[in-house]
Amino acid sequence: MTGRIMGVIILISSLAAGIGMYYLQVYGFYEAVATEDVQLVSLTSDQPETIVFDNFQAIDAESSPIRYRACFTTSQSLAFLTENYVLVDNVDPRNAPDWFECFDASEIGAELEAGTALTFMGAKNVDFGVDRIVAITEDGRGYVWHELNDCGDKAYDGTIVGEECPRRPAEATE
Repeated sequence: MTGRIMGVIILISSLAAGIGMYYLQVYGFYEAVATEDVQLVSLTSDQPETIVFDNFQAIDAESSPIRYRACFTTSQSLAFLTENYVLVDNVDPRNAPDWFECFDASEIGAELEAGTALTFMGAKNVDFGVDRIVAITEDGRGYVWHELNDCGDKAYDGTIVGEECPRRPAEATE
């Protein structure tokens, strides 16, 4: 009899832990982000500049620097944007939680592959080793996510980070 009781307790505990982990991964850490500026890195100044945007929605989580996702619309044309801002090649959008409905990574990826959307550098090193990427479609829909840059790839996989990478915030104060 005690074996059955222990088995049921273990089963219920495992189920509760699984549900708790799922909730924390998908819902628990995300928070809505207040309206921010949508920025792209200028070809002339190499600094982020705010573009015209509307209908901004974003989520983020402090648990990881690459959990940021945002959606917006813009009236600026892709022709204007490509003449003035830094394009980025070979990036794929990261998945967002299903409940953040405006951001569908597979749909964005299909638009990028079809050439009906382009990716721009939104900001370099928004967090150590993380760049902000902005994708904009021909019809003015925009999407933002964070992507590891070369320094981030090196830092997080254990490779020695060279002098070309900025110092980590903890190292800068020492």
